[in-house]
Amino acid sequence: MVDSEILRLDANPVDYLIIACYFAVVLTIGYLARRQVSSSIDFFLSGRSLPAWVTGLAFISANLGAIEIMGMSANGAEYGMSTMHYFWIGAVPAMLFLGVVMMPFYYGSKVRSVPEFMLRRFNRTTHLVNAISFALAQLLIAGVNLFLLGTIVNVLLGWPLWVSLIAAAVIVLAYTFLGGLSAAIYNEVLQFFIIVAALLPLTLAALNNVGGWEGLVERVSEGPGGAEELGAWPGNDLTGFSSDFWSVVGLVFGLGFVLSFGYWTTNFVEVQRAMATKDMSAARRTPIIGAFPKIFIPFIVVVPGMIAAVSVSELAQYKAQGGSGGATGGNIDYNDALLLLIRDILPNGLLGLAITGLLASFMAGMAANISSFNTVFSYDLWQTYIVKNRPDGYYLKVGRAATVGAAVTAIGTAFFAAGYSNLMNYLQQLFSFFNAPLFATFILGMFWKRMTPTAGWVGLVLGTLSAVTVFVLAEVGVLALPGQGAAFVGAAAAFVVDIVASVIVTMFTRPKPAAELRGLVYSETPKSERTEERTGENAVWYRSTPLLASIALVLIIVLNIVFA
Repeated sequence: MVDSEILRLDANPVDYLIIACYFAVVLTIGYLARRQVSSSIDFFLSGRSLPAWVTGLAFISANLGAIEIMGMSANGAEYGMSTMHYFWIGAVPAMLFLGVVMMPFYYGSKVRSVPEFMLRRFNRTTHLVNAISFALAQLLIAGVNLFLLGTIVNVLLGWPLWVSLIAAAVIVLAYTFLGGLSAAIYNEVLQFFIIVAALLPLTLAALNNVGGWEGLVERVSEGPGGAEELGAWPGNDLTGFSSDFWSVVGLVFGLGFVLSFGYWTTNFVEVQRAMATKDMSAARRTPIIGAFPKIFIPFIVVVPGMIAAVSVSELAQYKAQGGSGGATGGNIDYNDALLLLIRDILPNGLLGLAITGLLASFMAGMAANISSFNTVFSYDLWQTYIVKNRPDGYYLKVGRAATVGAAVTAIGTAFFAAGYSNLMNYLQQLFSFFNAPLFATFILGMFWKRMTPTAGWVGLVLGTLSAVTVFVLAEVGVLALPGQGAAFVGAAAAFVVDIVASVIVTMFTRPKPAAELRGLVYSETPKSERTEERTGENAVWYRSTPLLASIALVLIIVLNIVFA
């Protein structure tokens, strides 16, 4: 994606007024939230006081950044309906597992972060490796969100990209610095509704423009991707495998198990929202409440990308020529699908709302990255290894300083994202490096009490190195893995290598005493500590974690059958 007149949006004063009102509300929320911050727990975990519906919407909104909006619309434009797998296979099952099985351990142990959980389960070395890798990942992913946020400012105002990046970073920094996690969460709830209000009219108008669903089916069938792009399975273009069998295996194991569970169950960006709740019941319901909008979001994210690929002349030509730039001279790529559609479809007023929705999505994603980074940096790195035993107010100041540092660093990492024509390729590669091995270590350590502290960090390091090795081999052409195949294979390699290495190391090292594993390992934790109390307001049926999870699971099974 580059600065180009092709993408310039013809906004008028009404559009700018809508955007200005949004920024005013966002900053006001940050200012009001600041008045509730009197301790580090208030700043980093909202004082553990928020209701489940707030954290549930924030849980999903925190993920509605570049990954969902621009990345998935780019995937829709390039690959079609197989992109739905990132939601129905690559997200919802793991979110349900997090709520039903894993949140009791996170919330019940009262840890302040995922790396702190790893410290208690394993040792300081495992904790340090996890904390450093997580912090690095958040800075890189925050750069993706900031790059796209800056691009919107660039397209709207015509400012140079570097000026746009700084302006966008300052807005996010302002409310996150003021109000910490509470400001981020309440803004994420607001941003969720704005995003839906922006993308739903765009999707309906775009569908109408191509003759409804039947018209879209006809035009996609006649396009370069053909009718295969209308079915979710087997998704060969997405995985890069020519074999239908191995494509399905790659989707189910690589995406649906390793990458998905690795991201949703161990990523502190998401877990942090659930840990800000007022009780165990609310913590367990948070990811499950988030799963319901997650099921339907692809219809207003992926489908617009598919429409753009057949209705926007520049993008249609780009795709027809194999994604090589075509007549546009390389000025557009798949990441521009949504912007091009907005440019062609929406009138003024709705244009301002759509731009606001995009800004909201990138701000939500970046704020989530920064708020989780400042927690891990302050608690797990600074307090644990650099400056210990200082008053709480000192670490609150460190957290605010880390917030500034993360925003500044994200400006630099934003330029890494500029080199990818499809940002999902970049993001999935990052997930294979950081999330896949962490999930292997985490899940093995949670269900196998014999696993030793040494095995924890050895598995993490070797798993990460194996994913990096697959990436390098694919980049130099030794492995033929087009599309996002390198990420899927790398994630699978990281998972398997981590498990095998952990088992071997465990055989030759000493485990922790069973008494130290209560609340950290499934078999050593009494059932009463793994379930919430179903009394009082939590006794009503719609607050039952298993029931809500079952309904969501049935929905995704039905949708996979319908769109197979």
